[in-house]
Amino acid sequence: MTDFRPGRFRVLPTVVKNLIIINTIIVFAQYVVGKMGIDMADWFGLHYWGSHYFHWWQLVTHMFMHGSYNDVNMTILHLFSNMFALWMFGSVLENVWGPKRFFTFYMICGLGAALCHLAVIGFQFETVNKAFMAYQSNPTAEHFSQFIQQHINNPSTNLLGLRSYWLSHADCSNCMEMSKTALNSYLHGGWDNAHHYVGGMFDEATVGASGAVFGVLFAFGYLFPNTLLYFYFLVPIKAKWVVAGYALFELYSGIQNSAGDNIAHYAHLGGMLFAFILLKIWNMRNRNNFY
Repeated sequence: MTDFRPGRFRVLPTVVKNLIIINTIIVFAQYVVGKMGIDMADWFGLHYWGSHYFHWWQLVTHMFMHGSYNDVNMTILHLFSNMFALWMFGSVLENVWGPKRFFTFYMICGLGAALCHLAVIGFQFETVNKAFMAYQSNPTAEHFSQFIQQHINNPSTNLLGLRSYWLSHADCSNCMEMSKTALNSYLHGGWDNAHHYVGGMFDEATVGASGAVFGVLFAFGYLFPNTLLYFYFLVPIKAKWVVAGYALFELYSGIQNSAGDNIAHYAHLGGMLFAFILLKIWNMRNRNNFY
């Protein structure tokens, strides 16, 4: 039976409290180290396995980082939204499950979210890479412009300038080789004249606890489906509908994959998916004590 004795339930239980402290400290470290010219995301953010920056430990470390030292306001918003949701929903789960089970659940959801995200971006990058290889066999101004429109969300000034020049100077003799070099650099990165590695599109990092937090949100809605949550503190909505709404929104956003959208929607869905799987397994193993 679930223990509801007074004193068992805490507003800020141990694991949730420590996760909030650790995430906050690491964001502060990101800012301090970043001002020294070192981007912690290169080492600890989650990268595509074909990236120059990929390391196995990033599957875990990316969960404790947020935003970028270059954008303090967005970083604070990212951290606050995740930590607020962790406190709001995670505290209930930890009080019911206990610290060990909650921490296990949180980490598995985060790892599952990372694996789902890597699978999706691996497929996306492979598609782009195949298109780039096809372009190299027939590089024309029209195909160059088409590739940028179809496969690059935020083209660099260099790419846009070359496209504009080539389209207006059809007799450009160097544009074919220049376009292949420019696209290869934009996609895969490379070394500059000072022997510093400059990352490409395939080297972008993913950071944040959102995948694990979405797993926590799903678990709350799964275990307490009829609990009322107040939208904008005014409109009461049952937890199960909030979770369903978030899942549908993330699926729609992931499919749309609109230009400039740098949110890992499939990582959020991955966190929910692994939460569902883990809850089902726990429920089957221990029906009497599972809340």
